[in-house]
Amino acid sequence: MTPNLTDILRETFGYEQFRGPQQAIVEHVVGGGDALVLMPTGGGKSLCYQIPAIARQNAGQGVAIVVSPLIALMHDQVGALHEAGVVAAFLNSTLSFDEANDVERRLQRGDITLLYAAPERLTTPRFLQQLDALHARGQLSMFAIDEAHCVSQWGHDFRPEYRALTVLHERFAGVPRIALTATADALTRADIVERLQLEDAQHFVSSFDRPNIRYTIVEKKDATTQLLRFIQREHSGADFQDAGVVYCQSRKRVEEIAQILVDNGINALPYHAGLDSRVRQDHQDRFLRQEGIVMVATIAFGMGIDKPDVRFVAHVDMPKNIEGYYQETGRAGRDGMPAAAWMTYGLQDVVNQRRMIDESPAGEEFKQVMRGKLDALLTLAEAHDCRRVRLLTYFGEKSLPCGNCDNCLQPPDVWDGTDAARKLLSTIYRVQQASGISFGTGHIMDILRGKSTDKVKQFGHERVSTFGIGAEFSEAQLRGVLRQLIAIGAVAVDTQAFNTLQLTDASRAVLKGETKVQLRETISAPKDKKARRDKSAPAPAAVGLDDQAQIRFANLKAWRAEVAKEHNLPAYVIFHDATLAAIAGRAPQSLDDLQGISGIGTKKLEAYGAEVLRVCEAG
Repeated sequence: MTPNLTDILRETFGYEQFRGPQQAIVEHVVGGGDALVLMPTGGGKSLCYQIPAIARQNAGQGVAIVVSPLIALMHDQVGALHEAGVVAAFLNSTLSFDEANDVERRLQRGDITLLYAAPERLTTPRFLQQLDALHARGQLSMFAIDEAHCVSQWGHDFRPEYRALTVLHERFAGVPRIALTATADALTRADIVERLQLEDAQHFVSSFDRPNIRYTIVEKKDATTQLLRFIQREHSGADFQDAGVVYCQSRKRVEEIAQILVDNGINALPYHAGLDSRVRQDHQDRFLRQEGIVMVATIAFGMGIDKPDVRFVAHVDMPKNIEGYYQETGRAGRDGMPAAAWMTYGLQDVVNQRRMIDESPAGEEFKQVMRGKLDALLTLAEAHDCRRVRLLTYFGEKSLPCGNCDNCLQPPDVWDGTDAARKLLSTIYRVQQASGISFGTGHIMDILRGKSTDKVKQFGHERVSTFGIGAEFSEAQLRGVLRQLIAIGAVAVDTQAFNTLQLTDASRAVLKGETKVQLRETISAPKDKKARRDKSAPAPAAVGLDDQAQIRFANLKAWRAEVAKEHNLPAYVIFHDATLAAIAGRAPQSLDDLQGISGIGTKKLEAYGAEVLRVCEAG
């Protein structure tokens, strides 16, 4: 480890030591090597390219180009670098013609250490010519490709413009490249390597585990009421409201739930692609810059959001696949403090997601992969053992039961649903045999439970041999059985024919009793007392501080809010909560007392040290 890199970490960013594989990654890229970095959200990916960029600039090797897909993220990351004393800039559509020209002139003069640009700008002839000029002078130090999963059709957020980034390898041979993502299974990872021509890159794969996140998945009954109860019970009180994100499947649903939350006293905002761009930007800015806002959104919101104190992510509709679920839930608890990932799902969610896959214009190979990813998420939702073990297993990582998910904290009762499953499959078969056509869930349930509805009588299905043989099972139980059968591929939903149910080749093993169907009993709400947030508890970062330190912490947060507003930046860019808590606990009397506190680098000490001391003394 060279002193230069240690000095950059400490003096620029205020951290005493690297975390996990950061040191190895930084050394590898500084040495000119290519890298593929998989690191969970909150793991410190940005430092993996920011420190090499600074080190290579200090060594006279020029500017680093950072490919980023999001304008808001560019703005905040550049702002954070400025706060740390690093010369950085961005080129995007928010700049005027004169502003963009000024950035380009500074780029050619070598006055910029990191330049952020979107992939579609990077690959324009004009910009490539500018990079050619830098490269010819040996002033192009490296490329960092953030959110690299966007290059893969198998990823959860495919962006075609990322495909053009192959030009970096072809046109700028010898310039090191680092591709980074928080989420990629083996298939997506291989696609990133192929598409970006990173065959010779070293892979750095961190643990996917986010131990501070508590995973809870509940059966959908009344999703809006369930969501409201979850937020009110665990994430809001008389003196606080946690920041959170609520994901919905449709724009209409976003609007409805945001309004219901507001009507119930929760500070919520909607976000979806159908809103005016200025409204979307305003809502995103408020979420990032204000405390205690709940963003109700479609998946159009979230990628690259750096807000560290999001205390919960909730899904009222099932995501498209397990990678999307992991990526979205990973936006909670970036600060390492306790956070929650809560989801409610039902049979209709499964049917809707399968229909979207089946009706997409994609090829059959793509559809099969997407069905497999959805099935993995459904299996996670139906699991009665540790959620975290299941989730990490999907990403190829072994683990032990976590003790911090709903199934670990309150192990569900499990019942043998094999008999119910066989009866359900038999009913699907007999009804199709009797009528020559297939039927949907509700009708099959009615026959199985012996309900003589008008439709049952219309088709004469009360005469089917399986009529009433499942009368001992509730509809909720049978829906759970059906979800499980869909999860293991023993029942297919024909979305082209009104969501009718079809037997598959895998049905035979269940009918013969060769495949057992184990099901979790429905649990209406967690009984675990630890899951409930104490309404009078301090902010997570301030837990453990005495009364005087709590006052200092509150005063520091108020001061930070003023500075952030003045600089037009999110508060956490100035100082994270953990840094403020450390300052409050130390009760500094001098600038020397602030030395060594994580998150206070040389530039921030110079810029804010005296003010921090003043605020602490006033407290």
